[in-house]
Amino acid sequence: MEQNDIAVGLDIGTTKIVAMIGRKNEYGKVEIVGIGKSKSLGVHRGVVNNITQTIQSIQQAIQEAEADSGLKISEVVVGIAGQHIRSLQHSDYITRQNPDEVIDSEDIHTLCNQVHKLVMLPGEEIIHVLPQEFKVDGQAEIKEPIGMYGGRLEANFHVVVGQVSSIRNIGRCVKSAGLELSAVTLEPLASANAVLSQEEKEAGVALIDIGGGTTDLAIFKDGIIRHTAVIPFGGNVITEDIKEGCSIIEKQAELLKIKFGSAWPGENKDNEIVSIPGLRGREPKEITLKNLSKIIHARVVEIIDQVYLEIKNYGHDEQKKKLIAGIVLTGGGAQLKHLKQLVEYITGMDTRIGYPNEHLAGNNDSETTSPVYATAVGLVMNSLEKGNNKYQEEVVLSKNQMV
Repeated sequence: MEQNDIAVGLDIGTTKIVAMIGRKNEYGKVEIVGIGKSKSLGVHRGVVNNITQTIQSIQQAIQEAEADSGLKISEVVVGIAGQHIRSLQHSDYITRQNPDEVIDSEDIHTLCNQVHKLVMLPGEEIIHVLPQEFKVDGQAEIKEPIGMYGGRLEANFHVVVGQVSSIRNIGRCVKSAGLELSAVTLEPLASANAVLSQEEKEAGVALIDIGGGTTDLAIFKDGIIRHTAVIPFGGNVITEDIKEGCSIIEKQAELLKIKFGSAWPGENKDNEIVSIPGLRGREPKEITLKNLSKIIHARVVEIIDQVYLEIKNYGHDEQKKKLIAGIVLTGGGAQLKHLKQLVEYITGMDTRIGYPNEHLAGNNDSETTSPVYATAVGLVMNSLEKGNNKYQEEVVLSKNQMV
């Protein structure tokens, strides 16, 4: 198999690092040929805080994926998240030298590159420049200007900005693990690609990706990305609360959350009790499931409230901006019992759990289609599509190559 037929996504998360190898089959669907994962050490809330540990975790995940697929990995697409990410709206235009010729991808490229030159705050750089609607000679709401005549090409952009140091640290880890960094993609955009259908993006949908360290949000309407945000809370703070609230160690708290945790306290009877073995000869601890779900509920409500605030900031209350397809939950945190019901209760919006099998070939095993792998699947898809993408963004890369 040719190296250029395959794509490798590297999801550097707070709890786990996943390397996923994929290729397109003859039907245009994505086939996952190898997967490797390792415990993520050295990443906190989506940001690298220990270079050496992160490099080791990356290498471990890559080796596992190589062993699984029998392929050698040389370059990867990396997902980026973290509390330093912010997004803004920006309009820009170019005046074309030759209005008698039709607009081509080169013109759009020039316009996107112009936005890349925006002056950011010290220590920040642009990760993505995503065109929303175009205007040609004042004619508005054009989705695809290629092939039209016009002298002035204008567009509204969704610009995603992150901290230079955080992006460079990730680049450094990937390079030191012996890999080439072929692109950096915002994680909520990758997850959205993996779990949302085109109809949902058209109707209006909010994707909430609940990871270990961060909760990512991407809002689409009319098929266009409208809003992105990264909230610095995730599944780990829930585990932390259980650990503190029940006075047990983290490993036990995590197991409790996965096995017995529920986001809805009314679900458990008062007499349902779980016994936790004590440490080294100490008495076992008894914890009621009602208390456990109360602890989880309190923190989950806080996370959902923050996300809902972002959805309101986008303008969900306005008729024109209504998200008809509601909310899609994905990421490891989406597996928490009764979370879907709680989100519907708090936001009043239709909710479903997003599995990344929307664009995968049918023969992939059930493991790959777990919400945990949404970002990794999305990164592979983004990388496979990059080849024929109209709006290539190599500007970001040229900066990120600096190590």
